[in-house]
Amino acid sequence: MTAGRSSFAILLTAVLLSAKAVIAHSGPPFPILSNRIAGAYGISIWTDPDTTDDGSPGGQFWVVLKPVEGQPAIPAGTVVTVEIRPLDRDGPARTGVARPVNGAAGNQFVALPMDHEGGFGVRVTVDSALGRAEVESRADATYDLRPSRGLIVVYLLPFVAIGALWMKVLWRRRKAQAP
Repeated sequence: MTAGRSSFAILLTAVLLSAKAVIAHSGPPFPILSNRIAGAYGISIWTDPDTTDDGSPGGQFWVVLKPVEGQPAIPAGTVVTVEIRPLDRDGPARTGVARPVNGAAGNQFVALPMDHEGGFGVRVTVDSALGRAEVESRADATYDLRPSRGLIVVYLLPFVAIGALWMKVLWRRRKAQAP
């Protein structure tokens, strides 16, 4: 194998291996409710509302709780329930109990299936020794807009080809200048 072909093979392998890392990210979650005071809590809801066709739980919700000034810390047994319901059509409400992230009662996570694009009403209920509180918000679900793995390779091919041609030209120049 010539040096030009081996360089191309190495470059192509690097591009194909990095495709998995490119696919793994769809963007950061964003807040749909920030620091709403309800009962003894300051409640924030962050979401990454991806729609899925296969019924998998693509709608991700993080609930961040902070005690209102003068209240003790969020107790360890705090139960956070997230309910979503479609706003643009008839459909069942889906409910899930959030789980603490890294054991922190003030930061909880749940994933729920969102079966179509469009608006969903989001209701969060918090229940603990500090009392019960409820807040509502809205999230607009969209399909995960990342291209498939095969399309990423197709999109990267022109850049890989240009890089290979550039390396070929540089290799030929180097050969021509060699004594």
